[in-house]
This record gives sequence, C-alpha cells and structure tokens, in this order.
Amino acid sequence: MRFVVTAGPTREALDPVRFISNRSSGKMGYAIAEAAIRQKHQVTLISGPSALRPPRGAEIISITTADELYRAVHRSLRGCDVLVMCAAVSDYKPASVSPRKLKKRKAAFTVRLIPTRDILASLPKRRRYLVIGFAAETHDLKIHAKKKLRGKNCDAIVANDVSGSETGMESDENEVTIFFREGENKMISRAPKKIIGRELVKIIAKMWEKSLTKKSW
Repeated sequence: MRFVVTAGPTREALDPVRFISNRSSGKMGYAIAEAAIRQKHQVTLISGPSALRPPRGAEIISITTADELYRAVHRSLRGCDVLVMCAAVSDYKPASVSPRKLKKRKAAFTVRLIPTRDILASLPKRRRYLVIGFAAETHDLKIHAKKKLRGKNCDAIVANDVSGSETGMESDENEVTIFFREGENKMISRAPKKIIGRELVKIIAKMWEKSLTKKSW
C-alpha cells in the first residue's frame, strides 16, 4: 500500500516574523508514517514545521502554509491508496501579509482573517483511495467527529480530546476514538503515540483489504 500522511502544523504569516499557528508537534502523524514503513508500506510524509526527525524510508515533502499543504496533497494523490490527514491545518489566515515587521502600537488594531482552503472538502467524491481524517476537539467530541465524517466524505475520522495537556497536542501520548463511515466506532485507550500509530496502521490496512472486495472500488 502507498500511504500519504500529513503531519504537524501550518503557519500563516502576519508579517516577516509573526504568524498564526497551533500547538501541533507532528508526533502523531510521524508515528503513523513510521508504523506504516515498519509494515513495508510506501510512505509520503507531508510535514509542516516540526522539530522531529523524519522517519527513515519516507519520502518527505516540507510545507509551511495551508495553501502549500493543499498543493502538496493534490500532487501526491496519484497512485495513493490511503490519505491520512493528520496535520493540524490553520482554519484561517490573514487577509493580507505586511512586507515589513508590524511595529508595536499603544492602540489596539484588528487583523482581518479569511478561511484557508478546505483540503478534505476539495477531494473528489469518487476515488480509489481511502481518506482518514482527524478531529482534535475540546468538547462534544462525538458530535463534531461524526459531523466531520459525513460533511467531509471521509472513510473514517480519528478523534481525540485536546482539552487537557496529558494527551493530544505536544504530548507523547494520545487517546483516540475512530468513527467509521459504516457507523461503527472503536476506541484506542491512552498509550504512547508510537503504539497508537501502529494500531491505526493495522486498522487502516484491514479497511483497505475490505474495500478491495467492494464492486464500487
């Protein structure tokens, strides 16, 4: 199987030194990529800024912005069997970027934000690869994850609670619930992200094998 895995944050510039981003470390996406390589799968890892060392054996594509991620994903879809959208993509970006550093002022000022491209929503409805989305939520996890599953036409959504500091973003551990298109769900209890990554790759491999038996593929 050929995996395309996105990982880490994106950054949206305000000026040459400041940007809007999030707390994603990339650990979960890198763990999935590493686990897939260990299972002898081909892996393209599209990574936002991260301090992590890329797993050996992966094709690495480095990106910074949501627009760059959008282009990299669409370029990588040819021959893809599984797209794992684990990156924490910025939902908004500044409407304009100052060419010079914005100087400190005494008065308040407003930054106008506009939505970034919705990568999951941009994927074709009919396709020959699986799409696994991620949902990082602080509340109503099940409701939001199922809404994203349906609205973004994913085959599964991996949801995790990021309201605390012990699991999720920046942590070495995670606890996730996988919501499948068919209506089932499966919880993976708190564990190191490397172990979560291995479990996810096993589940995805079974999904792929099952999909091959369907006439619609």
